[in-house]
Amino acid sequence: NYLLVSSGFFPYDASIMFDENQPVTDLRRTTTPQSETPKQPESKETSSSGGSWKTLIWETFRYALVAAAIIIPIRIFIAQPFIVSGNSMYPTFHDGEYLIVDELSKYIGEYHRGDVIILRYPNDPSKFFIKRVIGLPGETVTVEGGKVTITGPTHTEPEVLDEPYVKNPKIDHMARTLDADEYFVMGDNRAQSSDSRIWGPVPSRLMDGKALLRLLPVTRAELHPGGLEHFGVSYQ
Repeated sequence: NYLLVSSGFFPYDASIMFDENQPVTDLRRTTTPQSETPKQPESKETSSSGGSWKTLIWETFRYALVAAAIIIPIRIFIAQPFIVSGNSMYPTFHDGEYLIVDELSKYIGEYHRGDVIILRYPNDPSKFFIKRVIGLPGETVTVEGGKVTITGPTHTEPEVLDEPYVKNPKIDHMARTLDADEYFVMGDNRAQSSDSRIWGPVPSRLMDGKALLRLLPVTRAELHPGGLEHFGVSYQ
């Protein structure tokens, strides 16, 4: 608050005229009147800084609440960040890449063959893995000499998968029939991937979403990273 005080003064008008025929009277005073100092009005000191800080704190808190109301539901139900660790999906994904995972598919339950997904490790659900969906619920997955064949109720003929994303194959021999809520997943780097060939199929409740966006590194940023459309193939 600012306090404005007016200063008093005696006006002097240099334009006063007098009659030359009248005797001149000495207007000088022998004593100088004691000037009175105007009394300054009392003012109550108020602190605006305290109010400003309270307003700033409240506005910051309010914006934080709004941001939390928007971000938290997105983080829990729609998308979450994920950093690739290891080389089980190499060269499709490199160690240290930063992904955004679409979690809506976890609630909708729509996973297709070829989808790149994030899952909770069946032997330790606190750990997250990135793999590719190979076998769907109710199907039989057969691996012979590294080649993957799919049979099941929707396949009148066995389907041998064309897998151009596999650059480092492994000669495996196995077969597994999936239950109604199980998925068979494998890493693109077959020779160095721990997946359903070792620890079995993944229950649908442990499927945690699809790879939606690769943000980093910027030179490899893309939508639906690792999707079949990037390799020119599609599965029945």
